[in-house]
Amino acid sequence: MRPVWIVERTQHRRFPIRIAIEQDSRLILAVRAQSPWPGPGQQVFCLRERHNDPEEYREPLERVEVAHLAQVGRKLTVVLDRSSRKRCEFLVLRKERKGGGEPFEQVFFRTESGIRAHRSRARAELLPSAVPAISIAVDSGERYPWRFPQAAVVRRKLAVGDYAVLDGGREVAVVERKSFDNLLADIGSIQALHHQLEDLARLPAAALVIEAQYGDFLDERRLAGRWPAAHMARSLAELTALHPHLPVVFAGNRKLANAWCASFFAACATREASPQIELVREALAEYVVEPGVQGLEARVRAVALESEGAFTLREIASLVPEISIVRLRRVLDQLVEEGMLAHPGRGRGARWVRVPQPEPGAER
Repeated sequence: MRPVWIVERTQHRRFPIRIAIEQDSRLILAVRAQSPWPGPGQQVFCLRERHNDPEEYREPLERVEVAHLAQVGRKLTVVLDRSSRKRCEFLVLRKERKGGGEPFEQVFFRTESGIRAHRSRARAELLPSAVPAISIAVDSGERYPWRFPQAAVVRRKLAVGDYAVLDGGREVAVVERKSFDNLLADIGSIQALHHQLEDLARLPAAALVIEAQYGDFLDERRLAGRWPAAHMARSLAELTALHPHLPVVFAGNRKLANAWCASFFAACATREASPQIELVREALAEYVVEPGVQGLEARVRAVALESEGAFTLREIASLVPEISIVRLRRVLDQLVEEGMLAHPGRGRGARWVRVPQPEPGAER
């Protein structure tokens, strides 16, 4: 079951709005805010809910399914399953108290329009210079390893990848390095390469970094008859298609690949060292991703295109009751524009019918 975004009005004078995300009766996040949805160019200060009083009076204002939750640095990003006002984020900051003492937390609720209007003084979400020392492990099998002069480097056998950032002995980010000739050789045993990349993609932060340009693998002169350029194009596309969550970086050459990896590791180390993302991690720890669950509009499209006969608006609405009639009609109209449905009639009894599609490769 997908999480639910719940907005309620309370009787608190300064923070009258309670915003919560729940999944299967488990509380993922709860904050007290000053507004249910910030306007353009605005952000709302929030307090994290420390105690939940079940007898507190709450007036329901909104209840929407959550399509996706994710972490971006210090922010928890939320995508709601509706056509408008659907993207927002909670920015978590930790401030030092004047005169010392325990730091205090600040949480800001921002919407997509507010994010676009905001101009931050910092151009990057993570500032690598904030981490004074980084520990990097280099796989013992690397004969001519990259250099990391600003880091403490150790040689050891890595289970996955060639380079890793260490945090107390734990590998928090890993890079697999491939030269032009390495990757050409691996294409000859591509199934083994897929197993290697699958292990890499399971890690929370990982990348495949190639010391060549993409165009080098399509250059018949550089390939020198080892592989046809068309075969290389298909193979490289297959790597991305089968491992969609693993970044593949064509860095250009060894020097640039080394520089990219150093910056990537610094950013990952900064993220791990940040004390300001406790709320984000706590929320995502409670979030369970349900495989195969689609958004409301995707479910409407699937139901409409799987229908054997004609159907009315009321009939399809009964199969996806969570979606509004206005949004439902808009999805059906899009399918008509795409030539997937036909809508010959008008009025309350009008019906939609699926349009048979030609087989792939058949003449239209």
